[in-house]
Amino acid sequence: MWIGILAFLGVFGVIATGGMLLFYRQAMLQRISSVITPAQKERGVLATMQQSGFTLGNISDQLEKVLPKNQADASTIQKKLTMAGYRSDAAVNLFTGIRYLLPVLFLAIVWITNLVAFNQLLVSVLALGVGYLLPDIGIRYLVSQRQKKIRKGLPDVLDMLVICIEAGLSLDQATQRTAQELGPSQPVLSDELGLVVLEQRAGRPRSEAWRNMAERTGEENVRNLVSMLVQAEQFGTSVAKTLRVHSDTLRTKRVQQLEEAAAKLTVKIIFPLVFFIFPSLFVVTLGPAMITISKTFK
Repeated sequence: MWIGILAFLGVFGVIATGGMLLFYRQAMLQRISSVITPAQKERGVLATMQQSGFTLGNISDQLEKVLPKNQADASTIQKKLTMAGYRSDAAVNLFTGIRYLLPVLFLAIVWITNLVAFNQLLVSVLALGVGYLLPDIGIRYLVSQRQKKIRKGLPDVLDMLVICIEAGLSLDQATQRTAQELGPSQPVLSDELGLVVLEQRAGRPRSEAWRNMAERTGEENVRNLVSMLVQAEQFGTSVAKTLRVHSDTLRTKRVQQLEEAAAKLTVKIIFPLVFFIFPSLFVVTLGPAMITISKTFK
């Protein structure tokens, strides 16, 4: 009897092991790879979404089938998202989906919280308008923040390019070296320079690759830099000297902007003085005197 029980348990264990290997092979491989390479371990909810097939790409594909298509609007959105640092094709569909779904969500929140009791039509229109405009405002904010980082880090990048070129490297090699060295301190510009290097490796001309960088960033200083580089390449002037002059120009321009902001400060401080500081001073200084005068007249 014991032999039969042991034989049954052994056969059951073999069948269960085979079933686990057949049905959970992918999960086991992922566990083994996560143990061997812990740096590539998946992260929480995102890993579960990817394992179940619930990814942003699938969402964007579904949204692309449902939402109305407008090529002009899609190209404009793509340009804005690229300037904000989102270059994926799925980002356009996600942004369009958020733009159409957020007003419905705001309207539902307004009706659930009973805010429509004040004015049903006005509150509903405001909720729809705010929900529709909020994604555009967010994208503009992200673009402005990214351009601010580019303006702040561009002189350092130009100095690094000058050092590499004067050390004997070509402009392409200096661009690649700068993208590698300034990655931790200037990630945005390093990413853009890395794309320039990849486009040149793919066979695009240097001037076209730099112009694409100017279009992706949308920053005026980068456009001026690209124009100077193209002119230096066409006329055969020194690239290092051109970059050094442009870097000095950018630093001088930054100092002038700071001086301009400091000069405007005296005008801007008038309004808080008049509306917030002067009334409190009048209350502190004239308040006791007014109280004394009123008691005297009584």
